[in-house]
Amino acid sequence: MTTNEELINTFYTAFQKGDYKTMQACYHDEAIFSDPVFNNLNANQVRSMWEMFCVKSKDLNISFSNVSADDSTGRAEWIATYPFSKTGNKVTNHISARFIFKDGKIIKHTDTFSFYKWASQALGMKGTLLGWTGFVKKKVQSAGLKSLNDYMNSKG
Repeated sequence: MTTNEELINTFYTAFQKGDYKTMQACYHDEAIFSDPVFNNLNANQVRSMWEMFCVKSKDLNISFSNVSADDSTGRAEWIATYPFSKTGNKVTNHISARFIFKDGKIIKHTDTFSFYKWASQALGMKGTLLGWTGFVKKKVQSAGLKSLNDYMNSKG
C-alpha cells in the first residue's frame, strides 16, 4: 500500500468513526474541495465542513472501497447513508472521490455524484420533479454554504 493510499484509508476510517480531527489533519493548508453542493471550499472551510457533518449528522453511515493512489493522485469510491436533516428522508449517496497530494497531505479533493439522484432522495417529490434544474441545484448550494458559514461562525 502506498503512503497516499494509507492517507485515503485513514481519512475514510476516521469519517466512519466521526473523528473529524483526524480527517482535518489529512488536508494541506492550501487544500481545495469541490462537490456538486460545496464548490471550491478552501482548507478552513473543508475542515469545518467535515466537522459539521460529523458533529451534526445523525445516523451517518460511511463505507468506502476501491482506494488507489500513486505519488501525486488518488481515488476512492464511498457511500454515505443518512437521513437528510431538512426532510428526514433517507439518502444513499454513491460518491466518486479524486485526490491530488502535496507534502503528504490532500491538496485537492473532488467528489462527484449524481445531484439529481441525491435531490430525488433528499428532497422527495420536489427533488424528483425539479432536481435536474439549475434553480434547485443553486438553491441547495446556497443553503449548504449558509449552513457551513453559520456553523463556522457559531464556533467563534
